[in-house]
Amino acid sequence: MKKHVFNKRSALVFKQFNRKGYSLFAALGKEVLIGVLSVPTLAFAKADGISTRPIVAPDSISFEEQRIDEVQIMGSRAPLTALQSAKIVEVISRDDIQRAEAQTINDVLKLATGVDVRQRGGFGVQTDISINGGTFDQIAILLNGMPLSSPQTGHTAADFPVSLSDIERIEVLEGASARIFGATAFSGAINIVTKADNQSNVRVSAEGGSFGTFGGDAAVTWAGLDNRKRSLATRHQLSGGYVQSDGGTDNSDFKKRRAFYQGTLAAQGIDLDWQAGISSQDFGANTFYSAKFPNQYEETRRYMASVGASIRPFESSDNRFLSRLELRSMLYGHRDLDHFQLTRGSEGAAAGENYHRTDVYGASLNLNFDWAAGKTAVGADVHREHILSTTYGEMLDESQWKDIRGTDRQYIREGNRTNTSLFVEHNIILGGFTLSAGLLANRNTWLDESFRLYPGIDLSYRPDDHWKLYASWNKALRVPTYTDLFTNNPAQQGDLNLKPERNSTFKVGTRFRTHGFEAMVSGFYSHGTNMIDWVYETAASTKYHAMNIGKLDNMGFNVETTANLTSLLGHHSATVPVLLKLGYAYIHQKHETDREIYRSLYALEYLRHKFVAELSHPIVSRLSASWAFRWQQRMNGYAPYGKLDGKLVWTAPSWQLYVKADNITCHRYYDLGAVLQPGLWIMAGGNIKIKL
Repeated sequence: MKKHVFNKRSALVFKQFNRKGYSLFAALGKEVLIGVLSVPTLAFAKADGISTRPIVAPDSISFEEQRIDEVQIMGSRAPLTALQSAKIVEVISRDDIQRAEAQTINDVLKLATGVDVRQRGGFGVQTDISINGGTFDQIAILLNGMPLSSPQTGHTAADFPVSLSDIERIEVLEGASARIFGATAFSGAINIVTKADNQSNVRVSAEGGSFGTFGGDAAVTWAGLDNRKRSLATRHQLSGGYVQSDGGTDNSDFKKRRAFYQGTLAAQGIDLDWQAGISSQDFGANTFYSAKFPNQYEETRRYMASVGASIRPFESSDNRFLSRLELRSMLYGHRDLDHFQLTRGSEGAAAGENYHRTDVYGASLNLNFDWAAGKTAVGADVHREHILSTTYGEMLDESQWKDIRGTDRQYIREGNRTNTSLFVEHNIILGGFTLSAGLLANRNTWLDESFRLYPGIDLSYRPDDHWKLYASWNKALRVPTYTDLFTNNPAQQGDLNLKPERNSTFKVGTRFRTHGFEAMVSGFYSHGTNMIDWVYETAASTKYHAMNIGKLDNMGFNVETTANLTSLLGHHSATVPVLLKLGYAYIHQKHETDREIYRSLYALEYLRHKFVAELSHPIVSRLSASWAFRWQQRMNGYAPYGKLDGKLVWTAPSWQLYVKADNITCHRYYDLGAVLQPGLWIMAGGNIKIKL
């Protein structure tokens, strides 16, 4: 007998979502057949959303782990998810950030096993970040895929215009990554990805505590919906903040201001995104650069902006190749201003007062497409680096001197160099196997007009849902900064004859993951030549000299485990889980040189041992606690130390109250040089989020 269907619906088959966070609106009123489910984001940028929650079997990985697997990460030029990537990129999620006893991004990175964070001042003031035994000048720092590294110095690379409350996740890529990010990614890269709320809201927070510290943040998000298409058409987010403190030690007071704006616009076949930010810091620099000058002072300003477009001109085509072709472009730039006084309040060149203005502006283009042989990406990045300074660069003719706003001084020196990078990469994904091979052709006008080639290859294999094995080899080059080349003051002397650094990095590892538990073990070997460091050549030296210190090999391993104890014990209904994270990193260094070196300031002061333990757990009702313990031993004369931090949080649906305690045992320690770190630092505050 024929059966009539009175509510017949057409079937919509998903083999892959498009790149819009609102894709499911297309499924309203239709039968949905889901094949391969993934949610790509803009390459090297940010994600708007995640997939619908899957049904998770009791012995499978958790929903949170699947969510991270589906997000595109920065491990390749072609858009690959974390599951597909041939590199294992550590993803510090929003949940990880919220649990941590942290005031700044730098504090969160201290808990990443393979990352070395050397803090000079509190709240991220003048912090050096390095990876796997490298130095602060050897990593690429990005904000939503936009490069922030400065050719003047890596000391200011971590001057972010965003706060922790603005961040969706932090991606940490260990090892040379020049073929992905260019020459700045000498020993690794860190990408800060900001949140993209899909609902209009207002956020406000305030806090205060030890050493006269107080500050606050505010943010507003407006999400516009196209009622005809039921799609998220545009989004705007604006945030700002201020904090000041006495600093906890002599001459370490600071004032920090920031503002950040980002927006997106979605249309058929094209997504636009843009961002702009300001970071401003005034701080006493204590003995930041030399113990001989305990009363240094510095002011830094950063203005940054970028606009990007993701264009899919044949998105609606029935041709599989054309429908997956994507062109991603970005225009970007940032201006960094630096005012330094060797003795606070003493003005003039003779007193060691310097001014620098660095401009970096450029454009990048990336074309990626899927075809029968895999995923291919080709691209280019060209950026100009320009510095005006009272001390760095070549001397200008007096007629070309430029006034420095707000002073009677002038910029009398200038430096220019253009960096051109051409990329090609191909990815083969067969079942659980991923092969990613690529090449960077790089030309820097500071060297010559020639292109130099830097290849790389990454392999990963996933025999099942629990295991992932990986191996990689990559080469990189880094040119000296303007600080390395031109510094000349009573404490430091640069060298115009420095050669660029070169290295080859090998990395192997494995990851095991099951329901409620994850473990990862990795090992690395980095062979470096012409490595740059600041050194005392003899015991009688009075200045640190920038020098190529010869061959420097870093080798070591990382071990990390994460356990959801609540899940392992079978208490699946718990609102706040008990999480335990443990990490250990070991590095051994081999140095060969024919130069006389008495003391190193950076490259030879690596972390031999680093151990990190994090525990978060509920207490009662909405009250929970987080604890973090870090023990480390730095080479070159530093005493090992342990540091315990804690956080108590009362969480309601739309607001939160907290108390944070940094350095609970009040142990005084040194991260860098003679810069003594504060003792116990307590902060209390709260935040509220109102949906509009």
